[in-house]
Amino acid sequence: MKKLLFICHGNICRSPMAEFIFRDLVEKRGLASDFEIGSAATSREEIGNPIYPRAKSELNRHGISCQGHRARQVTPEDYAHYDYLVYMEQYNEPRLMKILGRDPEGKCRRLMDFSDRPGDIDDPWYTGDFAGVFQQISYGCQALLEKVGEDHGF
Repeated sequence: MKKLLFICHGNICRSPMAEFIFRDLVEKRGLASDFEIGSAATSREEIGNPIYPRAKSELNRHGISCQGHRARQVTPEDYAHYDYLVYMEQYNEPRLMKILGRDPEGKCRRLMDFSDRPGDIDDPWYTGDFAGVFQQISYGCQALLEKVGEDHGF
């Protein structure tokens, strides 16, 4: 089983969108039992809050449920538990490293760096473009699934 944790600043927009998009991808391919998928924040600002309504609406528009999500902060224990800690933008990396201390196994990577379009996922909290971010995350999640599949025979 491969364990993935998606990470953004508050865990109410991008990282839960990635969690549920990736979950949907693996379910549609019959691989759900091969994965444990979660999401977390680098900050404490939104802990306990549900997914942001506009992010939830965008997921729902694509038939993806995010029922039961509550924001939480990443912990040092997550590093030992997860195989991949996938963050949304370069800005998340220093905060993530402050929490984890370091990344000796190279588990921490930016989502779009798995694709042929390396870079950051836009922050819809500021841009308001949840549909565009959904597309970015979907593309990154497809590339991540292909990479994990190649590495682990899925």
